Amino acid sequence: MIKPELLAPAGNLEKLEMAVRFGADAVYLGGKSFGLRAGAGNFSLEEMAQGVKFAHENGAKVYVAVNIFAHNEDLVELGGYLDAISSLKADGVIVSDPGVFRLVKSRVPDLPIHISTQANNTNWSGALFWQEMGAKRIVLARELSFQEIREISRRSQIELEAFVHGSMCISYSGRCLLSNYLTGRNANKGDCAHPCRWNYRLVEEKRPGQYFPVLEDERGTYIFNSKDLCLIEHLPDLIQAGVGSFKIEGRMKSAYYVATVVKVYREAIDTYWADPESYSFQESWREELAKVSHRHYTTGFALQKPSAFDHRYDSSAYIRSYDFVGVVLDYLPETGEMRVEQRNRLAVGDEIEIVPPQGPFMSWKIPSMKDDRGEFIEAAPHPQQVITIPIPERIKPFSLLRRAE
Repeated sequence: MIKPELLAPAGNLEKLEMAVRFGADAVYLGGKSFGLRAGAGNFSLEEMAQGVKFAHENGAKVYVAVNIFAHNEDLVELGGYLDAISSLKADGVIVSDPGVFRLVKSRVPDLPIHISTQANNTNWSGALFWQEMGAKRIVLARELSFQEIREISRRSQIELEAFVHGSMCISYSGRCLLSNYLTGRNANKGDCAHPCRWNYRLVEEKRPGQYFPVLEDERGTYIFNSKDLCLIEHLPDLIQAGVGSFKIEGRMKSAYYVATVVKVYREAIDTYWADPESYSFQESWREELAKVSHRHYTTGFALQKPSAFDHRYDSSAYIRSYDFVGVVLDYLPETGEMRVEQRNRLAVGDEIEIVPPQGPFMSWKIPSMKDDRGEFIEAAPHPQQVITIPIPERIKPFSLLRRAE
């Protein structure tokens, strides 16, 4: 066994830096084109260069998603884009389309290729196919059990990457036509409208205009609405199955989400690796994952095929028990204060939790605060307002502040 890589989403430069600071071994990101998350902030080539530089300086890798299902017109500019990615010293590209794979191999042969989950990697023969074609890694489909993953690992030598946390898709390996059909937004080119999260009712062919609830619920039912994946309790099973990279979904999630989830999985992986024989799951990890915006959690296909209990029929809303309210810029030892960039309204008297990149969080009640002119204020309502808060303990830069709702 090798210690698994912790791979985090990076929707923009801030999220990339947060992921790395909070313990990610690698990040995956997309450029302004050719990726499957058009709604994320994504990276210009200049931002990508900054991100790769920051990651490499901090011992982390960067993989670039080029995983659209390409049409002829997409290939016109793709070669030059691949040249640019290679020149930036990215550590690999994620592809799903055989045509894109061929172009990478011929144009930038030294750039490692990871086969996206969109390519439907569900069996050992497929793993051997990509291995023989020269791919370095496959991203396993979410529709696999631990037992199936073990067999793929046993029969192949290609690196295996698997999702461990985040949103689940109603369609096989994320290949969906619902969005295109209902809205004209093509999920397979990065612009999914997420119609699986919409509210649906039943209409009988000869009774147009009459809407029947699929369940006894006057609001209708969210019949395609999966819970979110969470495998934090099963990391030893994944390691023993031969998974070499644990992937967190969420390029469109917040920096707070990325940092918090990365930190939990970092601690769990490191705890297991330090002493596998005496490893035990810590309930505090589950509690931390409940403090980010999420749907109810499921283990997906890992233990058994999903049942009705792995979907929510009453709501597609997220569970939000905490607000992300600030980022610590630095600590001022001469005055015993921390400088904070506010992200949501803060006020004197608020009970907050301070989450450092490493180590446990601490609770603190804000006794007072000053604005950037040094004047006392009762609240900080302005977006990204810089304030100072007295606190007797040295606080690490980039620590996150959150508040229970």
